[in-house]
Amino acid sequence: MLPRRHFIQSATALFSAAALNVPLSGRAMAASGNWATWDARVTPANYNPSSSNPWGLHPRFLPTLVEANSGLKPGDIHVDAVARYLYHVRDDGTAMRYGVAIARGNLYEPGVYTIRRKAKWPKWTPTKEMIERDPGTYQQHADGMPGGPQNPLGARALYLFEGGRDTYLRIHGTPSPRSIGSRASSGCVRMVMAHVIDLYKEVRLSSTAHLYPAETVLAASS
Repeated sequence: MLPRRHFIQSATALFSAAALNVPLSGRAMAASGNWATWDARVTPANYNPSSSNPWGLHPRFLPTLVEANSGLKPGDIHVDAVARYLYHVRDDGTAMRYGVAIARGNLYEPGVYTIRRKAKWPKWTPTKEMIERDPGTYQQHADGMPGGPQNPLGARALYLFEGGRDTYLRIHGTPSPRSIGSRASSGCVRMVMAHVIDLYKEVRLSSTAHLYPAETVLAASS
């Protein structure tokens, strides 16, 4: 039976934008030959989203089908930064709930964003601010790090925009799944690789992502 969990929409979309289609570069096309192999590497054998847990996550962070309140727009994403949940609203009035990690301290940026790009095994480039904060960690990757299982963006990434401006915030996989449930990133929302692969298939370009403040409880118990 569908668990009766509810969550509350407390912000509305501030803008809309057309989808951004970015063609693969030659290097990305070459790397795409590894995608299936990498997907298999980060997906547990006999994977069952609701029960597979080789990462040792708290069970509440495993993907769970929940009931959404009426009025929520299908396709939208809602990130509850307090409970560390991401909800993806489905067409039938339900939502898939996933465990996530959010940014450390004041690096988390709540807001309403548009998903204007999706990418499989994307290249990662640290921002100027990240390099300035921690040059010992990030300077070596100033020119970018190719996609792959050790890339910080992981298996999939959803790119968050404000209007036509790339915010450099992402919803993405992570090679550090034990960080799920914590404040660990430099600004992005992290997911388990296998979970973000599933989410990626369902998210439509131009969907809205609502990132709620870390001080406001959005998820309610049954």
